[in-house]
Amino acid sequence: MASWFANIEQAVPIEVFQLTARYREDPAATKVNLGVGAFRTDDGEPWVLPVVRTAESQMAADLSLNHEYLPVVGLASFRTASVSLLLGPDSPAILENRVEGVQSLGGTGALRIAADFLFKHLKMETVYVSAPTWGNHKGIFKSVGYPNIKEYRYWDAANRSLDINGMVEDLKNAPPKSVVILHACAHNPTGVDPTPEQWNLIGDVCQEKGLFVLFDCAYQGFSSGDLDKDAWAVREFVNKRGMELFVAQSYSKNFGLYNERVGNLAVVTKDAETMARVRSQLELVVRTTWSNPPNHGGRIVSTVLNNSALAAEWKESVQKMADRILLMRKQLFEKLRANGTPGKWDHIVKQTGMFSFTGLNPQQVDILISKYHIYLLKTGRINMCGLTTKNIDYVAKAIHDVVSNA
Repeated sequence: MASWFANIEQAVPIEVFQLTARYREDPAATKVNLGVGAFRTDDGEPWVLPVVRTAESQMAADLSLNHEYLPVVGLASFRTASVSLLLGPDSPAILENRVEGVQSLGGTGALRIAADFLFKHLKMETVYVSAPTWGNHKGIFKSVGYPNIKEYRYWDAANRSLDINGMVEDLKNAPPKSVVILHACAHNPTGVDPTPEQWNLIGDVCQEKGLFVLFDCAYQGFSSGDLDKDAWAVREFVNKRGMELFVAQSYSKNFGLYNERVGNLAVVTKDAETMARVRSQLELVVRTTWSNPPNHGGRIVSTVLNNSALAAEWKESVQKMADRILLMRKQLFEKLRANGTPGKWDHIVKQTGMFSFTGLNPQQVDILISKYHIYLLKTGRINMCGLTTKNIDYVAKAIHDVVSNA
């Protein structure tokens, strides 16, 4: 009998992970990884936040803790703290008991259960994502069964900025009951965010056209260093406009809890009665997806956010990470300008968050990888955290070379 798996095709490699594997295997003495989607110190190393180690030590010493199952929707103290961090403690949605959190396996898990719920219970079959967007957005909705996965214009390649007119026009042409994924801050991969005025235009068209907003909030604090400022768009839609929506929160970046898979789906409805029904159905979605969330990472976040001293220390760490990103943006821009690199590069300092859409084309990217051992995605997206004070001159000179000659 032939193998059951004889006709299975080889899947296309996931680009960012393949890139990291190539970097690790590269024997070059001088090499730089600008592809990895994680924070790195100025020594190019992962950083475990001191406050995370403190919380873990407290948890290890607390003999009252055990390994029993959490509720299906997760640790209550974690979920409450998460929605408060997102919407602000004085949010009308919180005060009126019409917002809930559902602990998830990272931001990806939050997006997955949101997509599942909207598909099954609201019969939504069309989702709009930005062009470009995070590589997993389309895959998540495709795996749930959405037949219509569409894009709205976002990146203006010519001006290296937001194409707000194209975005609004595409959303105006979207059919009602479409899901629209919006990046709350620090857009991945472009680093370009709407202004408050532009957010209001986006909010207007979503309400006028009857589009369901799903915010992806993976980088709260990483855009400006200010957690409240980075939640502005979400709070505007919920607290000012009174919109019903979902928000996928992730603590991978701002807590450095990448492999703990700590996320939350914030659910906002019109009233508390509706919330109870929505939550009951989300519990069933979770039950058939991962059944029950893991405890460790969620309890770290809960321990920190529910302790004023630890929360203050954490906010200082978030600011420190954001400041390092801003410094690398500033230095790369200044070095490219000092080198006389052809083209305008001020978009690097105008963009925010971990990533920058540099404008480098695939041919230039290939040369950076093959000649200089500088690894980045073929789209030209780089992680600003991959830059350090030790390698930034090397990277700037390499970029100058490929832009000048390729």
